[in-house]
Amino acid sequence: MTSATYHLGVDLGTTYMAAAILRQDRAEIVTLGDRAPVVPSVLFFKEDGEVLRGEPASRRGLSDPTRVVREFKRRVGDATPMVVGTTPYSADVLLAELLRFTSEAVVDRQGAEPTSMAITHPANWGPYKIDVLRQAGQIADIGPFTTLSEPVAAAIHYATTERLGPGETVAVYDLGGGTFDAAVLRRTPGLGPGGPAVDFDVLGDVEGIDRLGGIDFDEAVFHHTLRWCEGAMAELNPQDPAVVQALARLRLECVEAKEALSTDTDVSIPVVLPNLQTEVRLTRSEFEAMVRPLIGQTVDALRRAIRNSGVGTDELSAVLLVGGSSRVPLIAEMLGAELGRPIAVDQHPKHTVALGAAIAAGRAAGVRVHEPDPAAVWPGGSMGPGVLDSDPRADDHATTILMPVTTAPVPPTAEAAVADGRSVGDTDRADPSDPDPGDRTPQPELGSPLAGRSPRAVAAGGRRTGQAFALLVVVLLLVGAGVALAVAGADDDPPQVVTGDSPTTDGTDTSVGREVSPAGQRGSSGYSGN
Repeated sequence: MTSATYHLGVDLGTTYMAAAILRQDRAEIVTLGDRAPVVPSVLFFKEDGEVLRGEPASRRGLSDPTRVVREFKRRVGDATPMVVGTTPYSADVLLAELLRFTSEAVVDRQGAEPTSMAITHPANWGPYKIDVLRQAGQIADIGPFTTLSEPVAAAIHYATTERLGPGETVAVYDLGGGTFDAAVLRRTPGLGPGGPAVDFDVLGDVEGIDRLGGIDFDEAVFHHTLRWCEGAMAELNPQDPAVVQALARLRLECVEAKEALSTDTDVSIPVVLPNLQTEVRLTRSEFEAMVRPLIGQTVDALRRAIRNSGVGTDELSAVLLVGGSSRVPLIAEMLGAELGRPIAVDQHPKHTVALGAAIAAGRAAGVRVHEPDPAAVWPGGSMGPGVLDSDPRADDHATTILMPVTTAPVPPTAEAAVADGRSVGDTDRADPSDPDPGDRTPQPELGSPLAGRSPRAVAAGGRRTGQAFALLVVVLLLVGAGVALAVAGADDDPPQVVTGDSPTTDGTDTSVGREVSPAGQRGSSGYSGN
């Protein structure tokens, strides 16, 4: 295989699409847009017949919303065409435009056609919808490709970053922009050269919700904003082009506000209408109250998928969070409390499926992809989440492992309570940045992808973390010192300070949550935006 040879994986999402390549034995994301690796799954049909795709289409759609089309992946299988301007388009034709754009963008950057290609689809798609996807590929003339489900692709990528031996099982919680999938998968034998391209079996029936995803969260924020502007909205003509454009921009602001709430506790949404200019404040707790019933539906679906699989919850190695919308902190909190299993989140959950598809495409062509040794044991002597040995060949997609708390909290001593900023008997430490100290609902902070920001791993049912990893370390040191002082009393020897990453004198591990990177190092992790 020459250095120019590569294998392509495509994640054709409802709201965003991503592509990855496997070159030799390393998978990496290909940048499709001008500003970000992933691009909107949006098309804009100009009057002269030219089709804009991705970011340019999204920008033009703000000025002329009647000629833009989005979220059409939800319409796959529906015989009713979508009318754009005055022209009807079927779902396979629209999918073909995105596939053609993706193929052209990758070939342009790589300078050659891929050796093999794999395209993903929702796990609950039946033969008819998968055939529509194949027809779209034929219309786009992108060459031969294989298909695989999104949860399987996510599990394949996870197995290249974490030690997962044959027979181990994982549950996949895949919440994208427009659909939700839940599946339980078991790793199968047959790894290595000549092994299968897909080495995961789906256990039981897959559970899915065709019309639930991040765009429903966007809609909740949009309607929340409109309720604050009811008076001004009543005065507007919905057919006025200026009003249509203003509402299109307001929708975009609502999407950005939702994404910001993954890391911030409140946001201000600018409202610029022909007769009103103001801001609407939205707190994370308000947003979570809006979407909690929807997230509850996904948790129930995952429960059903686990029950269908015949695997006990305690047998799951981890629950993988996949899809951009899975970064909402409430999701990890609810899943951890409900299932009591480790929650694994890739540093870039939008990329996971595309990376797994690229790996599957390479395996189909006989490429062996490097993985952590499944026979090795984790720190402590048994398989389980921990810091991996250094592996220079691993990719840069670190995995954050959120470990649920399974033991009751120990009441703080007076010294520990003072050091931790609490009064004696208060088991819920207030977040210093919380504008409402009375709100003690745990809020797991999942970080940001910006360079220099550290990961925040919290117990799913435990306390809130601070706004930065440095603050968390300081608090842990103070708590450890306070407890040690209480035990030592008047002892002249200085107390031993134990942090979450340091073993105690008897060799036990005191850490609650860990970030596990493929390179075995604690690096930048987390994410903002959905």
